[in-house]
Amino acid sequence: MAKVKKEKLSFKQMLEHQLTTYPARYALGAFTGLIIIWTVLLMLPISAADGKSTPFVQSLFMAVSTISVTGLRSVAETHWSGFGEVIIVIGAQAGGIGIFTLASLLGMIVSRRLGLRTKLMVASDTNPLRQHSGPVSESQAIKLGDIRGLLQTVIIATLAVEGFVLVLIYPSVLAAGFDPLEALWISTQYSILSFTNTGFSLHDSGMMAFANDYWFLSVLMVSVVAGAIGFPVIFALLRNLRPKNRRRWSLHSKLTLTVSGILIVVGALVIFALEWGNNSTIGAENPLRALFDSLFFSVMTRSGGFSIIDMNNIDSSTMLFSDILMFIGGGSASTSGGVKVTTFAVLLFAAIAEARGVDNMQVFRRRIPTDVLRLAVSVVIASVATVMVASIVILKATDMPLDLVLFEVTSAFGTSGLSVGISNYQNDVVQITLAIVMWIGRLGTVTFAAALAARSKKQLFRYPEERPIVG
Repeated sequence: MAKVKKEKLSFKQMLEHQLTTYPARYALGAFTGLIIIWTVLLMLPISAADGKSTPFVQSLFMAVSTISVTGLRSVAETHWSGFGEVIIVIGAQAGGIGIFTLASLLGMIVSRRLGLRTKLMVASDTNPLRQHSGPVSESQAIKLGDIRGLLQTVIIATLAVEGFVLVLIYPSVLAAGFDPLEALWISTQYSILSFTNTGFSLHDSGMMAFANDYWFLSVLMVSVVAGAIGFPVIFALLRNLRPKNRRRWSLHSKLTLTVSGILIVVGALVIFALEWGNNSTIGAENPLRALFDSLFFSVMTRSGGFSIIDMNNIDSSTMLFSDILMFIGGGSASTSGGVKVTTFAVLLFAAIAEARGVDNMQVFRRRIPTDVLRLAVSVVIASVATVMVASIVILKATDMPLDLVLFEVTSAFGTSGLSVGISNYQNDVVQITLAIVMWIGRLGTVTFAAALAARSKKQLFRYPEERPIVG
């Protein structure tokens, strides 16, 4: 019997096969590899200002925080040398671009696995290489998301946005008293770290040097929001910015923009109301400045991580409300962590549909399939479990109060970067636990969704139906 000759696959075909067959494994492997490389680089004596090697746990924590674009720190700003700062900024850029690219590809794979109808609904947004409005066949789903083409598109768009932000904030940095060359480097840092939602301040004076510069803070907020809504939404906006083309926005774009806007505005108003009597934060300011600071705080909980007030001074009620915002996070296929605004929206619409006695979840004249709801519920349950287990571990390892621990853990999971100081608590258990939470928060939700979608299959039989008592 003649042997069948196996066809030799090209590297590109092997890569596409691996990505479509094992998407979660591909994403986890790529980012874990980057974390290992950056840990080694940050451990080098040249990376530290004092010329000594940074301990492994602290270097690992910073590597995870950098590559996952979180912004939590295990050491002070002054610990790093100029070389170390460059390594951190490059890591944030690599992590941001990688997250945009892999999350977009995984989004396409999830939509493909969930079925042709769902895929067609989101193809225009999750696939930036799609230049026509006609239908997409099943076999075209991954071809349209060619890895090299998508990566080129993401890099060009990222550099364009960051370059624009750099130009806008450079005069403010000069006005803060920095010399032209130093101001250029600091502006580059903030342009990259804001768009990637990393939230580090690498110079001595930190954000306080710009605490009264409304222009600088406003540009920073816009940059953070742009990174938090996700590359698919940015691309869809650029392609369909004209009023007559807005009806072509996909449900994903509409949900991301609408829910993000509502959360930012409502978040600012609630924070303003909760902190108005707190003289340690915004209580001593005039109402307009207090409202602006509340808006800045609300935006930064979405994953930005920059802060112009001390998080240790905020009220416990504000801290709990911030936990909710950080847990929700930003848009899918963005640099934000958390369960994502679309996941939150799907659960909200499911509750509304149930309260109204409607069988289907409907929004913007579109019906959301029930398999998307199951996926959202799974992601939220896994996320809650992650935050709870990590909080219990840190509570056991320290004498910190619950509100501070929950805030720090939620910030790590939501890759927000806002901190009450627990991250640089010199305890290996604390830092390793937070590093794991950042890793899960950055990659966990998207890869978990991709893994679940990849395992989805049709069941050819049904058991008899019986309803348990709920509520």
